[in-house]
Amino acid sequence: MRAALWLIALFAVAVATALFAGNNQGTVTLYWPPNRIDLSLNLVLLLLALVFGMLHLALRALSGLLHIPVQAKRWRLLYKERAMHEALLDSVSNLVAGRFVRARKAAELVVTLEESLRSSEEHTAHGVRLRTLSHLIAAESAHALQDRSRREQHFQCALELTRNRDAQESRDGVLMRAARWSFDDRDAKQTLEWLDQLPQGTARRTLALRLRLKAARLAGQTRAALESVRLLTKHRAFSEVAGAGIARGLALELIRSAYEPMQLQRAWETLDDAEKKMPEVALEAAERCLQLAGDVALSRQWVLPLWTAWGERQDTLSPALRVRVVRVLEKGFVQASGAPDAAWLQRIESLQLTNPGDPLLQYLAGVMCARLELWGKAQQMLRHSLTMLKDPDLKRDAWRALAELAEQRQDATAATQAYKEAAKA
Repeated sequence: MRAALWLIALFAVAVATALFAGNNQGTVTLYWPPNRIDLSLNLVLLLLALVFGMLHLALRALSGLLHIPVQAKRWRLLYKERAMHEALLDSVSNLVAGRFVRARKAAELVVTLEESLRSSEEHTAHGVRLRTLSHLIAAESAHALQDRSRREQHFQCALELTRNRDAQESRDGVLMRAARWSFDDRDAKQTLEWLDQLPQGTARRTLALRLRLKAARLAGQTRAALESVRLLTKHRAFSEVAGAGIARGLALELIRSAYEPMQLQRAWETLDDAEKKMPEVALEAAERCLQLAGDVALSRQWVLPLWTAWGERQDTLSPALRVRVVRVLEKGFVQASGAPDAAWLQRIESLQLTNPGDPLLQYLAGVMCARLELWGKAQQMLRHSLTMLKDPDLKRDAWRALAELAEQRQDATAATQAYKEAAKA
């Protein structure tokens, strides 16, 4: 369509020119005393067009001649830029291919070419970024070659080039690599210091959070590692299952690191609601509280959600976890001074009556009755639980409790027999 329109326009111009020139009777007279020159208007127009074309060509030729030095300078700049980009591509290719010596030499060549451009007062728009990236590649290659002195030299050059606010993205990359190098050197403290220098938005990126998690684990900073896991799970860097598993392990580690009740309580308060509801974490905290001679009521409060879940559905907790719940409550009854907690007595009795065939509840009810000096009922509950208890430790403790009850009745034969069964268990 465009070609047809151009053809129509060309024909229109040709027809207009023919009509104008064919019937044009105009003349142009030039007086040059004592001469007179008559020229047709068509010839004058043609001569003017020829003169205009010749002047245009002459001016263009003169302009091209005067711009030869500029073009030569531009060509030299373009040649050096192409050489720099080629060397940069070579350095990246050799780095990913594992040829670290070649990668370092190619990166240093880029730096040399860029410095030669600056010395000749020929600047490129992205010269600083080229030098920064080249120094970073050279430092990465030196790190792979375990050449720490050269790595530090190139790193400091790259860090100096990124002090400008306009180079923030490059600076973030330099700090990230520095943190990674420090982690590879097993220097967790230095790794965290480099990561702390990152802006808030950059520090919450997945790569930075993963590195912070590893460095915190290496430094033994469980709380920082736990916070990193939460953010990584929130950003979907970990699946829900994997994130929960890692968080559970760190929460357990944080609780086990407490060596006094107040420290344990502060550690518990740093956990979020999802972590507090994890059965392993709650039981570990309650057991640790009893080990440290802490508040028995507080340990029971941490176990209460598990007890409630057990009462709602039997399969909520695994058999091993139910045994641990019973153990925590039993140990709490032993350590508590004064009268047992009436609310917990009611909870245990109610759940045991709802599930009369559960040996764990029978055992716990027997321990509770023994604590209340209800010897007959305690003996009955403990004997019923023995027929179905599968945990050997609970079975041993049940026989030992029966032996103590027999001693209370001054029945030496029954006590001896119970102790023998406890030894067998």
